[in-house]
Amino acid sequence: MKDQILVNAIIENAIDGIITIDEDGIVESINPSACNLFLYYPHEIIGKSISILMPSSYLEKYHSCLQSLKSFGIDNLKSIDKNVFGKKKDGSIFPFRLGISEIRFQKKRIFTGFVHDLSYHNEVENKLLQYTQHLEELVKDRTISLNETIEALLKAKEEISLTLEKEKNLGKLKSRLLSMASHEFRTPLSTIQLSSSLIQRYAENSNPKIEDHVYKIKSAISNLTTILNDFLQHEKTESEKITVYVTSFKLDTFINEVIEELELLAKKKQKIISKHNSKATLVQLDKNLLKNCIINLVSNAIKYSGEETDIEIHTSINRNKIIITIKDNGIGIPEEEQEHLFEAFFRAHNTGNIPGTGLGLNIVSHYVKLMEGTIKCKSELNEGTIFTIEIPRK
Repeated sequence: MKDQILVNAIIENAIDGIITIDEDGIVESINPSACNLFLYYPHEIIGKSISILMPSSYLEKYHSCLQSLKSFGIDNLKSIDKNVFGKKKDGSIFPFRLGISEIRFQKKRIFTGFVHDLSYHNEVENKLLQYTQHLEELVKDRTISLNETIEALLKAKEEISLTLEKEKNLGKLKSRLLSMASHEFRTPLSTIQLSSSLIQRYAENSNPKIEDHVYKIKSAISNLTTILNDFLQHEKTESEKITVYVTSFKLDTFINEVIEELELLAKKKQKIISKHNSKATLVQLDKNLLKNCIINLVSNAIKYSGEETDIEIHTSINRNKIIITIKDNGIGIPEEEQEHLFEAFFRAHNTGNIPGTGLGLNIVSHYVKLMEGTIKCKSELNEGTIFTIEIPRK
């Protein structure tokens, strides 16, 4: 008796609808959830054909399904469609997932249907599909815009190359090209970068495809921005236009601020970890030169390391010098090529299709020298790379 009361309580309070029918499709019982779902009272359903809860378009399938259950039993359940449509008392149609079980009771065969409403689920899926389609259109537009920008840059480069043959003052023409590239392309690139970040934020945890598209946009923007920056900085170093401006600042705070910017470039689950290993924090250096050095080295670490890896920045200050170490677990640099590492336009053979200009380390080396410091590299193939910057403390 207690068991029967418990079973009845479970059925009466079940979230999903539960309906039982006999072999002829006549409803024998219906729980409150099913009543609420179909908008009927129990006495309006019990004793009547289950077909009143189905759209007319499903009646033929229903009769076929009922005949199959009568002839072959529950063993033929695999051939029955589990996602179907129901008809409410007011005539409205809604989707639900159907589960069917069979029991024998007092020499009778009873079929139990478990009804799970899919209306909200389908509504969410449809909205997500619309949002995804809209986002793909935005990504397509941004990609077209970026391609047009790249094409414009290539076209500008070709035009300037032709002009260089006719001009004697190569330095002025090069500066003109780089200034034009910086002015004309930085603003649209920044707009695209911001838009992609907003898209990523709005689409968070919604669809992996969205993340893939946004990642491709950000990668393309980052690559083009890096190329522009490298050429601009290289031009300045060659023309000796850089002046050192020394200011006082806290090294640990400065490193954390730079990391905040770099985290936007990190791959999936990459972590940039910083640790200051001394009590002293105040330094006197050119903040912009040091920032460019850190950004360049950490960007390389991000680019040449895999996902879910750590990039470490260790800093320390002793009586005589300031030491900054950047360590990654990336592809490493072949030993035989390390002597050319700081040469302009040099790229190791194992970089493959990873984009780059080969100017970054040359620029870093020049900036470190301007600050009267040194830079060293220790690397093993497929074991990672460590760059160490040492600058005299003043």
